[in-house]
Amino acid sequence: MPWRSRVLNAVWFGRAVRSQILIVFILINLVAAVIAGGVTIFKAGAATRIEIAASMRLAGVMVSEAVQLIQQGVPAEQFLKTLPAQLRLVRHVRIFVRDAAGVVISDTDRPGATREGDRAAAPTWFARLIGPPVERHVVPVVANGAGIGTVEIVSEPRDEIAEVWENSVALAAIGGATVLVVIGILYIVLGRVLDPLTALGGALRALERRDYKLRLARPKVLEFAAITDRFNALAGALEAARTENLALNRRIITAQDDERRRTALELHDEVGPSLFGLKANATSIAKAAAAMSDSAARAIEERVRDLTAIIDHLQSINRSMLNRLRPMALGHVPLQEILGELVRERARQHPDIVFAPNVGTLARSYGDTMDLTVYRCVQEALTNAIRHAGAGRIEVQAADLSGTAAPPGDGGPRLELAVRDDGVGIAAGMAPGFGLHGMRERVQALGGDFTIETGPGRGTSLRIVLPLPSRPDGSADPADYASSTP
Repeated sequence: MPWRSRVLNAVWFGRAVRSQILIVFILINLVAAVIAGGVTIFKAGAATRIEIAASMRLAGVMVSEAVQLIQQGVPAEQFLKTLPAQLRLVRHVRIFVRDAAGVVISDTDRPGATREGDRAAAPTWFARLIGPPVERHVVPVVANGAGIGTVEIVSEPRDEIAEVWENSVALAAIGGATVLVVIGILYIVLGRVLDPLTALGGALRALERRDYKLRLARPKVLEFAAITDRFNALAGALEAARTENLALNRRIITAQDDERRRTALELHDEVGPSLFGLKANATSIAKAAAAMSDSAARAIEERVRDLTAIIDHLQSINRSMLNRLRPMALGHVPLQEILGELVRERARQHPDIVFAPNVGTLARSYGDTMDLTVYRCVQEALTNAIRHAGAGRIEVQAADLSGTAAPPGDGGPRLELAVRDDGVGIAAGMAPGFGLHGMRERVQALGGDFTIETGPGRGTSLRIVLPLPSRPDGSADPADYASSTP
C-alpha cells in the first residue's frame, strides 16, 4: 500500500463517522481562526497607525503650547525640568528634553517611572506584524531669541500593541473555549444520533452468526428509522427462510434415514439369511462330497472352500454396510450404551490411545434422527482423531441439559456433545473434509450449532449443541423423543 494511502487511511478513511465529522468541524474552525487572525492583525495595524499618528499630533501641540510659557517669564531651566512631567499622560509617545549641549536632562520613560495604562509587552512577532514605523519630531526651545534646548517626540506604540495583544488573546481564549464546548456538544449529539449505526453494525454481526431473531428498536431519526425497518424486514425474511430450509433439510435427512433404515432392514432380513443359506448349502455339499471317490471329493471340497470364502467375504461386506447405513441396535438399546460401546470398540482397536468417555446423563432415546445424528458425529469425530490427529488422549462428553440441569440463563433444553483430543490440530487454511461437512449439515438441519476450535499443536475440540423439545415450563419432554422413535 502506498504511503499516501496509509496516511489517508490513518487520518481519514480508517476513522468512525463521528470522528470524521468532528475533524471537518475542527478544520473549518482552524481555517476561520486563521482568517479571523489575519483580519484582526490587518485592522489592528491600521488602528495602531492612526492612534500613534493622533498621539504624535497631540504631543506636538502640547509641546508647542508649553514652549510658549517661556515667553511668560517661566525660568527656562525650570521649564525644561518640568516639561516631561506635564506630558507624561500623553499616550504612545516618549519625550526627550535636551539642553543646549544636547544632553538629555529629562525623559518620560526613564527607569523607575510609572505610566498610566502600562501593560505586559506583546510578543516580538506580534509587535512586528502590527507596529508602525517609529516617528520622531524635534521641537526647539527658544528663550529671548536664544536656543536653550530641544524637545524630541518619539512614537512609542508598545502600549497600543500590548492592548491589541490582550484583546486578541481574550478573544482567542473565548473563541477556543466556545469551540471546545461546541465540540463536546457535537461529540455527545453525534454519538446519540449515530447510535443506530453502531447498533446496526452489531446486528449485522449477529446476522453473520445466523442469529435471525434479533430486531432493532426503531430510532427517531427518519433516515435511520427507514434503514432499521429494512433491517428488521430482512432479518424476518431470513428467519422465515431459515425455518423453511431447516424444515426442508430435516425432511430430507429424515427421508434419507428412512431409506437407509429400509435398506438396512432389507440387507438384514433378506441378504443376510440368503448368505447364511448359501453357506449352509455349501457345507451340506461338502458333507455329501465326502461319500464320493477321492478325486471327485477333493475337487468338490476345493470348490466348496472357495465358495465359503466368497460367502464369508460377502457377509463381512453386508455387516459393514449395515453398520454404515444404521446401527441395528439404534432405537432398541439406550443411546448412552450405544455410544459407550462405540468408544469401547475404538479403545480395543487402538490400545495405545487413552479414551475418556462421559455419556451417563442421556435419555434412552431422542428419536431416530437425533440418535443417529449423535451417533454419527461421535463416530466421525473419533475416526478423525484416530486417523489424522495422532492423538494420545480423546475425551467424549455428552450431556442432556434440560429442565433444572441447564445452567441458569443458558438457553432452553438441549443436548450438548463434545469430543476433544490432544493431537496435532487442523492446519490453518486446510479445507474440512466430507465427514465434517456431513456432521455440520445434519446438526444444522436439526437447528443445532456446530463449532470447531483447533490450531497447530493445540489439538481439536468439537462441540455440538442440539435443541430438544420442551414442555411449557421449559423442561424436556421424554414423550416427544418416544413419539419419533420407530
